[in-house]
Amino acid sequence: MEKNTICVWYDKDAEAAARFYAETFPNSAVGAVHHAPGDYPDGKQGAVLVVEFTVAGIPCIGLNGGPQIKHNEAFSFQISTEDQEETDRYWNAIVGNGGEESACGWCKDKWGVSWQITPRVLMEAITAGGAEAKRAFDAMMDMKKIDVAAIEAARRG
Repeated sequence: MEKNTICVWYDKDAEAAARFYAETFPNSAVGAVHHAPGDYPDGKQGAVLVVEFTVAGIPCIGLNGGPQIKHNEAFSFQISTEDQEETDRYWNAIVGNGGEESACGWCKDKWGVSWQITPRVLMEAITAGGAEAKRAFDAMMDMKKIDVAAIEAARRG
């Protein structure tokens, strides 16, 4: 087990979520699936309790803890993309699989986990500072999925 692992709480679908992430993102995989050794408040002995998985190289654990805890945007995975094609592929995979769009490159998967699909060009523009950063930031504020060409145009002024 890793010294530091992200634990993501799911109602009951940690294994399905982990398998979706492994199919969607490079350097992702499902590891061990652990079953409950006894009954617990939201499950029975033998049910999937914990799933070890990796998302884009980040070790995670999915815990089937029940419906009490809901996801929100205070936690998100941020996936850096190289171009519009990669941005579209990840965005469409998440939103098209029962997820929902949000603003400024954010979306949620069907389990309620938030994702930021962030083209590299956007971060480069924002961290450049000055007028270029302001133009790129203002352009981003009107977007749901990030439009790489529009960010590049905003950078140029």
